[in-house]
Amino acid sequence: MTQLERTTSSNWALAIVQALELEGLVGKDLFATLGMNHELLADPDARIPQDQMTRLWELAVQLSNNPAIGLNMARVIRPAHFNVVGFALLSSTNLREGLARLVRYQRIIGEASDMSLLQSPDSYTMELHIHGDTVPAPRQSHDAAMAYMIAFFRWMTGEQIVPLQVSLAYPQPADISSYEALFQCPLVFGASIYSMSFAREVMDAKLASGNTTLAQMHDQFAGDYLARFEQTRVTHQARQVLCRLLPQGEPKRQSVASALSMSTRTLQRRLQEENTSFQHLMDETRRELAMQLLRQRRLTLLEVAYLLGFADPSNFFRAFKRWFGMPPGQYREQHLESKMPNLNDTGDPD
Repeated sequence: MTQLERTTSSNWALAIVQALELEGLVGKDLFATLGMNHELLADPDARIPQDQMTRLWELAVQLSNNPAIGLNMARVIRPAHFNVVGFALLSSTNLREGLARLVRYQRIIGEASDMSLLQSPDSYTMELHIHGDTVPAPRQSHDAAMAYMIAFFRWMTGEQIVPLQVSLAYPQPADISSYEALFQCPLVFGASIYSMSFAREVMDAKLASGNTTLAQMHDQFAGDYLARFEQTRVTHQARQVLCRLLPQGEPKRQSVASALSMSTRTLQRRLQEENTSFQHLMDETRRELAMQLLRQRRLTLLEVAYLLGFADPSNFFRAFKRWFGMPPGQYREQHLESKMPNLNDTGDPD
């Protein structure tokens, strides 16, 4: 069955190009090399496939020899890069409300992003996972999102906001000075997920730009955009829910439907309209995540099986052999360990 491609807003793609050009690269040349249409960056309604953006990052790392190039996003701040979401953030009462809006409307910026906001007695934590389609999303896309977010928060408040902690899901590079200079907080490399935590008092402080009337207006604009956009995108919504639920065990159709505020019958109908089914989507999501998780060498095969929602690891091994024609251990050895070092994985040779 044909799957719809995840896409990225041209506004966000433009920010990425501007960040890459700070490294001395030329956006038009990068697009030409990859066979991408550079003119799309001038169309605020255009969308660019996620896999093309992944290849853009990979080419930029190769040419610049800078695995931390994603951090350049902190230097190109403009509300319009977030489409209408940027202005909704600006009119929020506080950063907590703004971050909640970012989570709610994240798919306007990029469908590949799966973002959540967790609360604790003393802090708020933003968790982030960016998914690929046929190729895993690179670490630079995660770096870019987190760098842009902290810089945007500082720009909004006029304060040097410092996170409590930043966690990054790849091994520590040899040189972390650029990370220390940007985030100015404890850094955890090799984490299980990308995340950034903030003190409650920082997130709850009132913003000078806060305006309830404007916030409601921007919510309407963002909601209308998302409603139009999502009419044929239930596949992506369901896939994001599956990604969140799989580590807790195999998700039931009812759980996914409830998360999407629809009945199981409606979910099935909408998936059929998009030429897929719940079971097929589950299988494809697991297959895609398996490729990404196996890139993380610190995870054992049993851990990968459980993160994919398999209660019995033998079921994972059978499914994997059906997907790729070989056991996961052999796949990991052939597709990862036998290759030259991949800067998108570690930033440094193994």
